[in-house]
Amino acid sequence: MTDRPDARLFAPATQRNREPILEVLSRILPTEGTVLEVASGTGEHGAWFAQQLRPLAWQPSDPDPVMRRSIAAHGHAIATLREPLDLDVTRHPWPLETAQAVVCVNLLHIAPWAAAEGLMAGAGQVLSDGKPLYLYGPYRRGGRHTAPSNEAFDRSLRSENPDWGVRDLEAVTELAASHGLGLAEVVEMPANNLSVVLAKS
Repeated sequence: MTDRPDARLFAPATQRNREPILEVLSRILPTEGTVLEVASGTGEHGAWFAQQLRPLAWQPSDPDPVMRRSIAAHGHAIATLREPLDLDVTRHPWPLETAQAVVCVNLLHIAPWAAAEGLMAGAGQVLSDGKPLYLYGPYRRGGRHTAPSNEAFDRSLRSENPDWGVRDLEAVTELAASHGLGLAEVVEMPANNLSVVLAKS
């Protein structure tokens, strides 16, 4: 019998931002039910949060099969972490009908605007009144970058793909409002990122 290759992938930023994100999530998430994580990527966040936020059931998802394998490998033997779903935010309906919260970390700036539209539409459908949508990442505020490093990051993203880029917070919250998701809170985070908490109304 031969050992299979380890499918786990790693993103260095996860180790740096998981504790500050957890601090916000611990405060805003419900105490029970299912949390849908959209665009789970490597799966490191999901594995960490699932262990720290018991008894919540953590439902990761990603449209990339390579990432889903990594998510499953990171989540091995974690009882509250479910098998990852194949979920593309732009395709509706989503494969999960209801959730008590939706969490999305570092998606909107590395995806076309259609992903933001799909995320808000889907979250508006799966969340019931008062339940949160949590977003984390860099944003512009009042049409301006919050730091020179974010401006440089934005240029780098747009040079890689003109449909990517750091989003205007006001445009994101306006889009969210059109799907019944109101802005509840904005929390400044390390490395010039923001936690944006929206709630279904």
